[in-house]
Amino acid sequence: MANELLDELMQADQAAKVVGNPPLETQVVESQNIMTVPSLSEEELGKAKELAKSLDENNAQSVIEYGAVAQKKIGDFSQSVLNKVQTKDLGEVGTALTDLMYQLQESNPSDLAAEDPGFFKKMFGKVKKSIFEVTQKYQKLGAGIDKISIKLSHEYKGLLEVNKTLETLYAENLDFFNALSVYIAGAELKIKELDEQTIPQARLAAQSSADNAIAVQKISDLENYKNRLDKRQFDLKLARQITIQQAPQIRMIQNTNQELAEKIQTSINTAIPLWKNQVAIALTLLKQKDALTSQRIVSNTTNDLLTKNSEMLKQSSIEAARENERGVVDIETLKTTQANLIETIQETMTIQREGAVKRRQGEVELSQLEAEIKAKLLELSNHQEKNE
Repeated sequence: MANELLDELMQADQAAKVVGNPPLETQVVESQNIMTVPSLSEEELGKAKELAKSLDENNAQSVIEYGAVAQKKIGDFSQSVLNKVQTKDLGEVGTALTDLMYQLQESNPSDLAAEDPGFFKKMFGKVKKSIFEVTQKYQKLGAGIDKISIKLSHEYKGLLEVNKTLETLYAENLDFFNALSVYIAGAELKIKELDEQTIPQARLAAQSSADNAIAVQKISDLENYKNRLDKRQFDLKLARQITIQQAPQIRMIQNTNQELAEKIQTSINTAIPLWKNQVAIALTLLKQKDALTSQRIVSNTTNDLLTKNSEMLKQSSIEAARENERGVVDIETLKTTQANLIETIQETMTIQREGAVKRRQGEVELSQLEAEIKAKLLELSNHQEKNE
C-alpha cells in the first residue's frame, strides 16, 4: 500500500511541476514548521490521509514498514548522485587546461621579435633562431594546441551532459522531498488522531471496563505505538533533510561544471584563435622584417662596393697618369749618374797623378839603392885585394 502511494506521489509531483509547484528552496522554509499538513496541497493532503489510515495501531509492524520504501529510494538516489559525479573525472578537464597553458607558455615572444642582426652575426654565426626554425616550432605548438582543443571540446560536451543529468536528479530530489513531506504529514495526522481520539477513548473505556488491567495495557500499547510512530516520523524528517541538503549540493556541482564549461568555451572560441592570429601576424611581420633587413644588407653592400670600386678607379687612374707623364729615365737620375761619373773621372785622374809622383820618387830611391849597393860591392872588392 505504501509503495503504491509513493509511486502515486511521485507521479503527482511530476504533474504538479507542469502546473507550477514552488521551488524546493521555498518548500524547505515551509518544512521547518512544526506541522507539515498546512503546507500540503489538497491532493497531497488526501494522500497523507490515506497513509494515516494505513497505519494500524493494532499492528506494530505498520510503523516499521511506514516510509521504508521511500527511505530506500532516497538511499538509492543518493548513490546514483554519487555515481554520476564519480563517472565524470573533472581532473581530466583540469589536466587539459593545464596542458593548454603549458603549450601557450612554450611560445616565447622573443622568438618573434624582429631585430636587425649585426654584420658579424650574419657572417660568422646565428645568435637567434632562423625564421624556418621559429616557424617549425610554432607549427608544432599549434598542432599540440589543436589536439588539446579537441580534447577540451569533448570535455565541454561531457560537462553539459552531466549538468543535464544533474538537472534530472534535482527534479527527482524534489519529488522525494514532496513524497517524504506527505509521509511525514500522514504520521502527524495519525499521531494527532491518537492524541485526540484513540488514546482518550481508550482511557474512557479503561475507566468503565471491568477488566481494568487489560484496558490499561491497551493504553500503554497505544502510547508505545505513538512513540514509535513519532520516532519513525523523526527518521523520515531526517531523510527529508537529506533531500534538502542535496538540492544546493547538486546546484553547486552544476554551477562548477557550468563555470568549467564556460572557461573551456572561452579557451576554444577566444584564447586559442586569438593566439593563432597573433602568432600568424607576428610571423608575417618577422618575415617582412627579415626581407627588409636582407634588402638593406644588399643595398648597403652594393653601395659599399660601388664606393670602394670608385676609390680604386680614382687611385689607379691617378697613378697611371703619373706614370704616363714620366720619361724613361728621370732627370734627377741623369744628374746623379753624371755627378757620379765626373766624380769617378776626377778620382781616377787624382789616383793616376799620385801614382806617377810615387813612381818618380820610387825611381829616385831605386837609383840611390843601386848606387849604395854598387859602392858597397866596390868597397868589399877593394878590401879583399888588400888582404891578398
